[in-house]
Amino acid sequence: MFRRLPRCGGAPIVLLFALALAGCDEKAQTLAAAPPPPPVTVAQPVKRTVTDWDEFTGRFEAIEEVQVRARVGGFVNSVEFKDGAIVHAGDLLYIIDRRPFEAVVLQAEGQRADARAKGELAKRDLDRGLTLVQTSAVSEQVVDQRRQALQAARAAEMQAEGALKAAQLNVEFTHVLAPITGRVSRHLVTPGNLVQGSEGGSTLLTSIVSLDPIYIYFDVDEATYQRNSRLWFEGKRPSSRDTPNPVQVTLTGETKPSHEGKMDFLDNRLDVSTATLRSRAVISNKDLSVLPGQFGRVRIIGSSPYEALLIPDTAVATDQSRKIVFVVKDDNTVEARAVTLGPLDEGLRVIREGLKAEDHVIVDGLQRARVGAKVTPKMAEAKPVAGAAPAAGAKP
Repeated sequence: MFRRLPRCGGAPIVLLFALALAGCDEKAQTLAAAPPPPPVTVAQPVKRTVTDWDEFTGRFEAIEEVQVRARVGGFVNSVEFKDGAIVHAGDLLYIIDRRPFEAVVLQAEGQRADARAKGELAKRDLDRGLTLVQTSAVSEQVVDQRRQALQAARAAEMQAEGALKAAQLNVEFTHVLAPITGRVSRHLVTPGNLVQGSEGGSTLLTSIVSLDPIYIYFDVDEATYQRNSRLWFEGKRPSSRDTPNPVQVTLTGETKPSHEGKMDFLDNRLDVSTATLRSRAVISNKDLSVLPGQFGRVRIIGSSPYEALLIPDTAVATDQSRKIVFVVKDDNTVEARAVTLGPLDEGLRVIREGLKAEDHVIVDGLQRARVGAKVTPKMAEAKPVAGAAPAAGAKP
């Protein structure tokens, strides 16, 4: 009645049990090998008072620029300056042959002496006539004639005096002096050449530009001008027409402002072709490193002081067309937060919208953070990034 089961019938059961045990071991090993949440460094936004600055591209121009030209004609005897040197007002630049003009001076001195002698003679004749007319020795007509002769002699003396001064000026003009202090260009005329004076189209000898201080011109767009005007009407920003607002300039190749100055001029109308307002600032140039014609980035105060939240600029990421930061929530999971950026301020980025003062922003380890995943946060104080370039919005 009883049938013996085959021995091989228990083999599948044993095999299934063994496979189940193996699967449990692999799952346990997988759970044991799971890494902990990646570490990241987080910091709370810094809260402080900042001031926005507008930034424009400007070009330097000399406050004083003179084209040195010959005022008298003649042969150049010598050049008395070094090309490209700093010269001071009154320094000798050129010497023109003065001998022809000295001869004219001698001639004018002789004419003046002759006119003075004639004047003295006319005065003595008049004095005698005035004495004789009292005794009717001469008529009144003779006296009038002598009085007229004296006046003519004095007029001739004045003409001779003027001719002498003009001749002396021409002698003085043979020494070409620097009219201003600044850096001189190269000499355009070498000794031995004939130059023309002011009578026949004066010859250009060289040029001089002043360097300290120096102007920088820049164009303000219409939108910025309207915004600043609105702030001025509201009493939140001084007008550059009435107040020498501070200006900072960054030269080409520099990462931070190296020159400071103040506003000096705003034009009276906008350029109809560009809708910009020509503006000018005066910049200190003590080291004479800036030359007219250079470009620079001009930064001028653009707002009243206000409270702002700031984070390191490296904590900001880009998600297509928007800027985001990664925030660690209370459960240590990562959340992407869209933010509105402001300017840089001492290496930190101003966040206008999207963050709160109590948020924990990932400032280091962004590559290890995943939205929705857990992380191991480590607090760190938000500090300015070393060597960061302050852009528009930085404080002086």
